Amino acid sequence: MNTIYGVDNSKAFSAKDVCNAIVECFTEAHREVLDEMIEFSDGATKEEFERMKVINVKQMLSNFFREIGGDCDNPTKEELLLVLDKLKNFSSNFRNQKVINMHYNKLMKLVEKL
Repeated sequence: MNTIYGVDNSKAFSAKDVCNAIVECFTEAHREVLDEMIEFSDGATKEEFERMKVINVKQMLSNFFREIGGDCDNPTKEELLLVLDKLKNFSSNFRNQKVINMHYNKLMKLVEKL
């Protein structure tokens, strides 16, 4: 499998592509938790609600980048590593370590190729 969370790792890709993969991964991995936000959606359509979930994940990711002094719009490999560690720690509140490690390791394959 050459595609990891929307990034074809058999071709050249950027750190921004990895950042987008993190958003896709987190949105997928935490779908159940994010789905609970429906009560705050004020009657949004399914498509609107799906966009709201992605926006929520992007905002959280942006906050993590800001905490480490990084920029999610122009991330470095080092910043991605720090943010992945923050996400791994954050995820331990919702998921078991086996699931967290599976997602983390997939994303690390992308980071390592940068």
